[in-house]
Amino acid sequence: MTQADAAVAFARANLERAVADLARFASFPSVSAQPERAADVRRCADWLAKHLAAIGLDRARTEQTKGNPIVVAEWRRRPGAPTLLVYGHYDVQPAEPLRDWQSPPFEPVRRGDCLVGRGVSDDKSQVLAHVKAIEAYLRTARALPLNVVCVFEGEEEIGSPSLLPFLLANRTALHIGAAVSSDGAILDPDRPALTYALRGQLALEVEARGGTKDVHAGRYGGAIVNALDALCRVVASLHDRDGHVAARGFYDGVAPLSAAERAAMARDGPRDAELLEAAGAPAAGEPGYSLYERTTARPALTVTGLSGGYVGAGAKSIVPARATAKLDCRLVPNQKPAAVEQAIRAHLAGAAPRGVRLDVRTLSSSPPTLCDPRTPPMRAAAAAYRRAFGRPAVLVRSGGTTPIVAALQQALDVPTALMGFGLPDDGWHGPNERVHLPTFGRAIETCIWFLDELARTAPAPARPRATAVAAR
Repeated sequence: MTQADAAVAFARANLERAVADLARFASFPSVSAQPERAADVRRCADWLAKHLAAIGLDRARTEQTKGNPIVVAEWRRRPGAPTLLVYGHYDVQPAEPLRDWQSPPFEPVRRGDCLVGRGVSDDKSQVLAHVKAIEAYLRTARALPLNVVCVFEGEEEIGSPSLLPFLLANRTALHIGAAVSSDGAILDPDRPALTYALRGQLALEVEARGGTKDVHAGRYGGAIVNALDALCRVVASLHDRDGHVAARGFYDGVAPLSAAERAAMARDGPRDAELLEAAGAPAAGEPGYSLYERTTARPALTVTGLSGGYVGAGAKSIVPARATAKLDCRLVPNQKPAAVEQAIRAHLAGAAPRGVRLDVRTLSSSPPTLCDPRTPPMRAAAAAYRRAFGRPAVLVRSGGTTPIVAALQQALDVPTALMGFGLPDDGWHGPNERVHLPTFGRAIETCIWFLDELARTAPAPARPRATAVAAR
């Protein structure tokens, strides 16, 4: 029996304990977007750091940033061996509206083969898959097959503002040769998928202002500017009748799909019916593309929130003086977030009715990324999926955004493997999010095989170092 075989056996025997740890991990309301949850975010980071220390990693700690803590731990006891950075995030999306949950979002419960709760799939089970793989090795072989540094952040859901500064400040001490990010999905429990492309993201907040205060609708309705009505008109102008984004210049530079890639996507990707069933909504968007192409290889602009006026019970007769909309843009290769932002700002300014002032704020921004399937970590990931699932992983695009990939390319210039383990119907960012526990078990095994494969195939660093990440 090899060390990897022994680690897999340990993981299988201790899966229930791993599920219990996941339930505890997911009980922290680590919502980075809500300032009132800041203490919960810190408590979650502290728990994770203590857990990493308990499984045998060295110097497990929380690194303070201008925002939420970054949890760091390492094992550097193989001089000359490659060093892998394992990335994940412990922050989660807001759970609201709470009325749509069948059980409290931060009290994880088991339903059949699933664990239900906010963050159980995005991204806490995927973080723990790597943690439990490391634990399995340390409990059986008392060592890892290569050097490892874990970096788990608490701001991914708000655009990772502290991550790049942290990586840049510590790039010499990190001295890594490869990275893995698990914050994605496979096609179904029996169809593994390896992501090679991620869309970028640009989040904007648009505030419309009319008068200086809300006033009586009976006395002033129809006579003065209504900020909420004006903002609705502006938002409606962002798309044409066919579903294209109407902002001039939005599509500039978009890389077209080749016939070969479209054929591969049609062969290996999810069908329209699968995506619609998982979404629970009818189709919309750009004509001429499959839903898989629209959500991964084409850019999109989504209105994610609209607020203003009175939204409580009953009626209140007012003319709203202010209203706010939140916009989410997903970008594809060759698009530049700054250029897209300029195009949208210009469109908004031109669409604003007379007498309405629009203020546009940038909330987050991250460029699109591509990963070469021929790099050592991507090849190791493909081999690991085959070992754990018994079949090869298909190459897929993802419609989501993982800022760490661009940050790693910018700060450390290292190849990264994108190993997702979520399922299309896990309900990310929505009510009743869940993780399929048999897939969680397979994820742990895949991470074990990934460490084994990468240790045997990745080149050793040119100047091996045992320097630890400098505490700040």
